[in-house]
Amino acid sequence: MAEQKPRFEPYNHPAGGWGAAKATAKVLLEQSVVAKGSRALLSMNKPGGFKCPSCAFPDPDREKSLEFCENGAKALAVEATKKRVTRAFFEQHTVTELMAQSDYWLEEQGRLTEPMRYDSATDRYVPVSWDDAYAMIGDHLRALDNPDQAEFYTSGRTSNEAAFLYSIFVRAYGTNNFPDCSNMCHEPTSRGLPMSIGMGKGTIVMSDFDKAEAIFVIGQNTGTNSPRMMSNLVHARKHGVPIVVVNPMPERALIRFTEPQDPVQMATFGSTAIASEFVHIRIGGDLAFIKGVMKALFERENAGENILDRDFIAEHTTGFDAMREEVMTRSWDDITRISGIGEEQIRRVADIYARSRATIVCYGMGITQHQQGARMIQQLASFLMLRGNFGKPGAGIAPIRGHSNVQGDRTVGIDEKPTPAYLDRVRDVFGFEPPREHGHHVVESIKAMIAGTAKVFIGLGGNFIHAVPDTPVAYEAMRRLNLTVGIATKLNRGHLVHGRDALILPVIARSEIDRQKGGVQFITIEDAMSNVTSSKGILEPASANLRSEIEIVCRIARATLPDSAIPWESYIDDYDLIRDKIAAVYPNIYEGFVEKIQDPKGFHLDIAPRRRVWLTPSGKANFLLFPGLDVDDPIDDPAMLRLSTIRSHDQFNTTIYSNSDRYRGVYNDRMILFMNAQDRADRGLPPKARVALETIAEDGITRRVDGLTVLDYPMPRGAIAGYYPELNPLLPLGHFDEISGTPAAKSIPVRIAAIETAGTA
Repeated sequence: MAEQKPRFEPYNHPAGGWGAAKATAKVLLEQSVVAKGSRALLSMNKPGGFKCPSCAFPDPDREKSLEFCENGAKALAVEATKKRVTRAFFEQHTVTELMAQSDYWLEEQGRLTEPMRYDSATDRYVPVSWDDAYAMIGDHLRALDNPDQAEFYTSGRTSNEAAFLYSIFVRAYGTNNFPDCSNMCHEPTSRGLPMSIGMGKGTIVMSDFDKAEAIFVIGQNTGTNSPRMMSNLVHARKHGVPIVVVNPMPERALIRFTEPQDPVQMATFGSTAIASEFVHIRIGGDLAFIKGVMKALFERENAGENILDRDFIAEHTTGFDAMREEVMTRSWDDITRISGIGEEQIRRVADIYARSRATIVCYGMGITQHQQGARMIQQLASFLMLRGNFGKPGAGIAPIRGHSNVQGDRTVGIDEKPTPAYLDRVRDVFGFEPPREHGHHVVESIKAMIAGTAKVFIGLGGNFIHAVPDTPVAYEAMRRLNLTVGIATKLNRGHLVHGRDALILPVIARSEIDRQKGGVQFITIEDAMSNVTSSKGILEPASANLRSEIEIVCRIARATLPDSAIPWESYIDDYDLIRDKIAAVYPNIYEGFVEKIQDPKGFHLDIAPRRRVWLTPSGKANFLLFPGLDVDDPIDDPAMLRLSTIRSHDQFNTTIYSNSDRYRGVYNDRMILFMNAQDRADRGLPPKARVALETIAEDGITRRVDGLTVLDYPMPRGAIAGYYPELNPLLPLGHFDEISGTPAAKSIPVRIAAIETAGTA
């Protein structure tokens, strides 16, 4: 693959539109799946078809001829690709050689085709039979001194059925060590929001977008990370609904968007302006901004205006007076200084909120990945409570989740902190006593590897080691493990950073037909709005030697627990049997699962706050105190910059579709640092300077990334951004949200460590 020269050109077109159409056609052509991919796209996110393997945004209420976005098409194209990674590929490449390749190059090699085992004598992966692979895993797990020496990771792409069986197997084995991809993104939602409203999920459904009178989008790049949501925002703007966008980076899709499925806009090169109010927040300034809006509302109430929903506050909440008093102690000088937003704009946003009778707040990892991300989410809930924006049409909180079933996995048992009631149900349904001690989340699992107390790692999907903080330290720790297992569709960095023994187990993809003895099977997922739907592949599997997630989990369980009374083999043949067990363990939300899932549109799980029922100890929604205005620890260093790690438009989590990012004007390069032009000039840096970044930390560890090209970008002063996972080496393992353990990747304190060269691109 010829390496292309980096270039940087501003992208001045609307997001979506012909650019998205061209990118979709290009990726189908590159993967040699134009006809096959086009046919599959017609079935993606449609009743009776399969669910997009990318983001978790729900299917629309309105019927559309096509229901996919540019990035969903990319995800499908690389899944349906004609390219194959065979035993011949591994014969040609040592693991050391593969480690020198880029993530994009690894992605481009295609689908895995058979199980492989690492051979240390040749530094290569070699073929292994499925039975021998299962036996190796069972031998390693049974040889451990105790089950807590194993770590069991789950990707958010895993189905409900596979995740549920995985959780049962691991607990039957004897541990609650469930590091999960949600630990790195929306865990602050799962841990923080229940303290406010009794549930760690969003409270809206798709129809609420049509009934909202104001929509806030905070810390979320919709056009890249959940592009199908853009249709809802376009529809809202066309109907005059104000959209307040709060973000340190002005993202192209939230400025202007052309809907690719709107024939008039496409024919006329038209577009829709999305943000009616863009709040150019400092990194970490969200709390100060939200408290500023609340302070403006309280001041208007004091002046005699009837703004707050006093009936809702009195009947459904506790803690209002203390919260109000704390907010009113914050000075406007501190609010504007820390948020970076002027008082006039804050009052303007307060007016938008005051006039809206139904408001939705959407948020992403720009909120969750801070040292106080969970408490920040609680303040967003308090903000919505002020005007009764729970339990009525067009209103509520909407965490915009990433991976397509990351929420469902948590619902069906992937949780390192299970409740006693859940464990009692597992005991009663499956006939064994599950462990009661809390297990490891992602940061704790890495710490266990560093300490040498973790010995085995099994990854059910994902690219764990490339997503975690402190990359060099994590790599070293992973390589000391006795065994690593990667269950995946494609080769990734996690298979190359491995234990002394290592296995790669190739799995059937979501778009592919899953044939078992009981016939063709389907799986289910739960989207970001708690709707459970079925997914049934239509493409032939990439290889006859692939296995389903469910079969792999069940065979590992049997190899590890040969005397288990659980009928693992029966679940492989008929997935309805798994759904019956899910309903038995979760009778309140999954009762009648097998019957309900026959509805082509699926069914919604119960979200108590939609009914204004609060599953909190107080029985009410809680206004929670969070004194101060900072969501990250202040750093006393005049050279400090706050780094936010971000994804490019040609990326989904750690999957890199290309080395370009067209909406930000970057082509053929990922070693980029977006910086305010005045910040660059103040540091004596010429345009397109090449620099090194170094983390500001007090733990004595030097964290540095070299070879970053500085690009002028409309960032707030003191804020910079660069791509994940390339900049993960700068993120300390101990820099995380204190409630959830989620790494604070959106606010890493760094400094320019060296100027290398001036670029000429």
